[in-house]
Amino acid sequence: MKGESPSENRTLGTRGEEIALAYLKKRRFRVMETNYRCKCGEIDIIARDGSDLVFIEVKTRRTTSYGPPQLSVTPFKQRQISKAALTWLAKNRLMESSARFDVVGVFLRDGAPVIEHIENAFDLAY
Repeated sequence: MKGESPSENRTLGTRGEEIALAYLKKRRFRVMETNYRCKCGEIDIIARDGSDLVFIEVKTRRTTSYGPPQLSVTPFKQRQISKAALTWLAKNRLMESSARFDVVGVFLRDGAPVIEHIENAFDLAY
């Protein structure tokens, strides 16, 4: 966000991820890994929703100046997430697993956070 330092942005992002994790756990997602990083990119949350593997990108905002948080998951970001997901699947020998990409938008208002969970937000892009 304009006017915020990188550390403030990290703090905002961390807070959003914590909120998203609590939200997903309430909906019976089984979290397998958080903040997975490889040379191709990063995945905020990897979880199971029933038998599906779900690669989840979390976007957090304080204002709507730049639109809803999930709009910042650009085609470039989708490719990075896709490559990281393929790396994770190969590393864990799960290439045949059913998987999807979700985006969780967290908007931090004065009161309770507003969460928008978009299942199947995008297809594998590489």
